[in-house]
Amino acid sequence: MMVYPQALEKLIKNLKKIPGIGPKSAERIAFFFLSSNQEYIQELSENLSDLKDHLKKCPQCFSLTSQEGLCSVCSSEERDRSLICVVESYRDLIVIENTGDYKGLYHILEGRLSPLDGMMPDKIKIMELIERVKKEKPKEIIMATNPNVEGDSTAFYISKLLKDFPVKITRLAKGLPVGSDLEFADMMSLMNSFKNREIM
Repeated sequence: MMVYPQALEKLIKNLKKIPGIGPKSAERIAFFFLSSNQEYIQELSENLSDLKDHLKKCPQCFSLTSQEGLCSVCSSEERDRSLICVVESYRDLIVIENTGDYKGLYHILEGRLSPLDGMMPDKIKIMELIERVKKEKPKEIIMATNPNVEGDSTAFYISKLLKDFPVKITRLAKGLPVGSDLEFADMMSLMNSFKNREIM
């Protein structure tokens, strides 16, 4: 059995940690890097370092931002502050923003409830959402967690915590593929789910 040099073996091992990258794909990517010029490798290395060095989390919604303080959404005077859309991840926020249809604020949970995976309420940004509702007093919370068992359970749990607050709690309308993630939804289905959202 052929054994790769240690540096190459280490690279392949790290590439396999990337979601969706299996052993064969990791090998192909590693050999692509080997055949690339030094300038490209240097630029890629700097890009990866910049992700950690220059990206920060918004202290209000937990979105990613390269600016100090609040992110561009939270600091914008053009956003509707009566609406807070609750999503599981930054990727979900981007998917919704790309529709160009939603003009409110966001709250990123950084996960979803999944006891079997150790994701309990204290592991995601639920209490931070409750504090925002107390402080900002929005008129509506839109639960845009993914349309699967964990996403539904998370939305239901949060709605129970907010039941005594004077705020309307809605859930994206059925129409998105059940069991999938928001990032795989087509633009029109997502827009319709927002427009036809249902009260929980």
